[in-house]
Amino acid sequence: MDPLSFSVGIAIGLLAGLGVWLAARARQAARLAQLETTLEHERRMSAEKLTLLEESGVRQREAFAALSAEALRQNSRSFLDLARASLGEFQRQAATDLDGRQKAIGEVLQPFKEALARVDTQIQAVERERVGSYAALVEQLKGLALTQQQLHTETNNLVRALRSPNVRGLWGEMQLRRVVEVAGMLEHCDFVQKETAETEDGARRTPDLLVRLPGGRQIVVDSKVPTDAYMRAVEATDQATRDTLLKDHARQVRNHIKSLGAKAYWDQFQPTPEFVFMFLPGETLIAAALQQDPTLLEFGLTQRVIPASPLTLIALLRAVAFGWQQQQIAMNAQEISELGRQLYDRLRKLAEHFERIGRSLTGTIDAYNDAVGSLESRVLVTARRLKDLGVRGTEELPEVETVDVVPRPARAPELTGLFEDRDDVAED
Repeated sequence: MDPLSFSVGIAIGLLAGLGVWLAARARQAARLAQLETTLEHERRMSAEKLTLLEESGVRQREAFAALSAEALRQNSRSFLDLARASLGEFQRQAATDLDGRQKAIGEVLQPFKEALARVDTQIQAVERERVGSYAALVEQLKGLALTQQQLHTETNNLVRALRSPNVRGLWGEMQLRRVVEVAGMLEHCDFVQKETAETEDGARRTPDLLVRLPGGRQIVVDSKVPTDAYMRAVEATDQATRDTLLKDHARQVRNHIKSLGAKAYWDQFQPTPEFVFMFLPGETLIAAALQQDPTLLEFGLTQRVIPASPLTLIALLRAVAFGWQQQQIAMNAQEISELGRQLYDRLRKLAEHFERIGRSLTGTIDAYNDAVGSLESRVLVTARRLKDLGVRGTEELPEVETVDVVPRPARAPELTGLFEDRDDVAED
């Protein structure tokens, strides 16, 4: 039964009982009014009758009240019993439906419960990994910060060191050596460092690098590191100061070109082209100077000084290395020609030895065949006569065959001519 229908039925029953009670009450009220009218009429008729009627009315009212109360109690008890029974049945049905629905809902929600449990497990694992990763990331960031601090300290040390002329010079020489190694111009074969020469007035000239060219010529390279003004320009915070310092940098480069041209290395190192390479160990050093003073290259040519960055010097040294390779190839070709002539003579001598071996083998075969012929024509004839006379050995005499194979003569035109020449000489 539908709970709603059941509740409606109970309500209708209660209303019906209440209606019956109200109707009975209404009838009793009407009867009372009628009795009171009769009583009033009879009161006028007789005092006694009025008294009797009053007593009768009192008794009737009491009886009516008792009857009404009893009827109300019975109706209420019936209603309560019916309601209690209906509610009990409804509660039993509702409990049964609730258990079934709870089971159905539990079956429906079980996969979700299991999925949520798996998700919770995964979330916990991810959280543990996140905590571990975060801790590792924090450690890495600490290490990065420490490394950054160390790098900053070392950079400051390097900047302070590069402000020293001696350190700048050493750094320039190291960069120069590195460029030479990258270009393949090894020190033991193609260049020398710190070679010193004296001028006529006794002044010492010490270039940083002397590159030797094929044919005994050489190129002088001197390293210059004008980084003071350039580094201060990089550290400048305003454009005006930066431009002023860059102009000072270009002026320093020009002064280095002028002083290097005044040394006239080509007079002390002969034979040397009448120019010298000024090596700047950074592309930005020469680029910044040319940006402020575009006439530096022309000025360098007038001073017989060619500014060279690492890339420019590498290109030059590659060209020099190629020249050395070509000279080595030419020298190897001459040596190969000499080795070929020696090999040809030695092959000729070896062919003579083979010719003599062939003649010896031919004579040996001829002697062997002559011995076999003598054995068959003279020795074996006598042996067969002894056999006929009854002289027998433990085994029969073996058959001895001649050798028909002769040494293969040389067919090469060079060897054939060689042997024919030797045969003619032998016949003569």
